[in-house]
Amino acid sequence: MPRLDLHADPIDLTAALVDIPSVSQDESLIADVVEAALREQTTGFEVIRSGNSVLARTNRGLPSRVMLAGHLDTVPIADNVPSRRTVDAVEGDVLHGCGTVDMKSGDAVFLHLAATISDLAHDLTLVFYDCEEIAAQYNGLGRIERELPEWLQADVAVLGEPSGGFIEAGCQGTLRVRLTASGTRAHSARSWLGDNAIHKLAPLLARLADYQPRSVDIDGCVYREGLSAVRISGGVAGNVVPDAADVDVNFRFAPDRSVEQAIAHVREVLGGLDLDLEVTDSSPGALPGLGAPAAAALIEAAGGQFRAKYGWTDVSRFSALGIPAVNYGPGDPNLAHKRDERVPVQQITDVTAVLRGYLSA
Repeated sequence: MPRLDLHADPIDLTAALVDIPSVSQDESLIADVVEAALREQTTGFEVIRSGNSVLARTNRGLPSRVMLAGHLDTVPIADNVPSRRTVDAVEGDVLHGCGTVDMKSGDAVFLHLAATISDLAHDLTLVFYDCEEIAAQYNGLGRIERELPEWLQADVAVLGEPSGGFIEAGCQGTLRVRLTASGTRAHSARSWLGDNAIHKLAPLLARLADYQPRSVDIDGCVYREGLSAVRISGGVAGNVVPDAADVDVNFRFAPDRSVEQAIAHVREVLGGLDLDLEVTDSSPGALPGLGAPAAAALIEAAGGQFRAKYGWTDVSRFSALGIPAVNYGPGDPNLAHKRDERVPVQQITDVTAVLRGYLSA
């Protein structure tokens, strides 16, 4: 079994984690390695295993608790394991490989700090979980919430998702709806005998094109909403007037709206059309909660560098539990899941330094 050196430079630790393949639902080896390293190389941590998730925490009676959470799994490997490191005049010193961005560099920072900080300012909970990159029903955080809820208690949670070294607070909610038009099929040479379902989508598309998204400032983070057609389907053959067509619409909404309020807004915007509307998927957003003392201290440690998180992440799960949560990790999120996934090593060093200052007494 490979062995991790948690006292090594987090850059080297990232490379070691990348070199352990851990595609979703195949995380047993990396969980074994992380569990062994935490048990052998940290002091004062209770360590437990839940499936292919590894959890550790201190219980020193300190006045606040910080949770550091990161997923161990990656998307399928695309000829980008093992890791490699390059230095050039354009990008500088860069580490390449599957998971360097999403999110083994964040995991490496958390593991290194757990092993090397002795004078903690906060009690720590570490959560390294499985199956984040696939359907939510498999997500290890959901299992932990059901089976070990006492482990998901903290004053603030830091999710090591890639954020380019900025603190990205909260996250948007997401809602998907499907709008369906019905018509009457006919031969296109005698189109007047039919009722074209695709044509009935025109008012919907015009309304979406004219939509003016709202921008909302919450705790100094500006969330810009968006309502977009993301898929369209219809048509039978090249000589047939279609009798059915549908459009999937995605609403990315600011976290001051609940899912129910988001649904009501979409129904209001798209109301009055001769279309059936079905909600197909939804996930709530997460408020940034930067006014909480533990979160404010993190912002101060990062030199006031923070911004809103665009997109949905597992911070939503922590927000639902009443825990202020932020995304903070090395790597450009635009490079996540790409064949040429890579992270500037300086970002790993910088994130480590900020969190060390925040977590140390």
